[in-house]
Amino acid sequence: MRPSGCGSFLKPGEVSCDLLAPASEGFIMSHDMRILVVEDDNKIASFVVKGLKQAGFAVDSAADGEEGLILAETTGFDTAVVDIMLPKLDGLSLIQRLRAKKIRVPVIILSAKASVDDRVKGLQAGGDDYLTKPFSFSELLARIQALIRRATASAEPTRLVVGDLTLDLLTREVTRNYEQIELPAREFALLEYLMRHAGRPVTKTMILEHIFDYSFDPQTNVVDVLVHRLRVKVDPDKTRLQTIRGVGYVIRPH
Repeated sequence: MRPSGCGSFLKPGEVSCDLLAPASEGFIMSHDMRILVVEDDNKIASFVVKGLKQAGFAVDSAADGEEGLILAETTGFDTAVVDIMLPKLDGLSLIQRLRAKKIRVPVIILSAKASVDDRVKGLQAGGDDYLTKPFSFSELLARIQALIRRATASAEPTRLVVGDLTLDLLTREVTRNYEQIELPAREFALLEYLMRHAGRPVTKTMILEHIFDYSFDPQTNVVDVLVHRLRVKVDPDKTRLQTIRGVGYVIRPH
């Protein structure tokens, strides 16, 4: 049975459609990686496309398997997100045809079917990953990024640098202008999350989900408190960690 609306395919309390701000010029990644989304449920497709654009990707979408196949054959994509239950050409057949044509784009399969047999069929058809509905957008994004890293053989960084701020993931040391800053675990986790998304805004809901593992609660101020504590330590002149009204927070080079 297909989910009837955007909220129904998310885990309870997770990011809702209206919390995903539209992408703007300053948020597009310079390397312009392109994602293909093949999904016939308009609300799910709209949610995923908006989220990926906000994360900095260029996105093309198709509402049936035949259209998805044509797009995949004619456009170079870094990853494809493909639903199984598609009109005209189902998702597994779409993937099999891509592989038969030697098109190696990494594919994440979306499906309401969660059995081991279904997962095995999806991977044997040529899928690279399998995500069941309901799903968390942050998990989908993480899996897309992992597939792209694997496909491009890019190593996970051990140090993050934004302007004069440096965060060492191995020693867990933070420095500003070569002066060490002591941060408790949650402040460190928030700074790491912001630095991994440097130049791109993250919403309060994304922070709640990533740092606190909370469901979204518009009344809570835990994010504001944590950001304030972090800002006092790493950005006393208020030039690095900025608030984007109605969206969230972004960290930029000083």
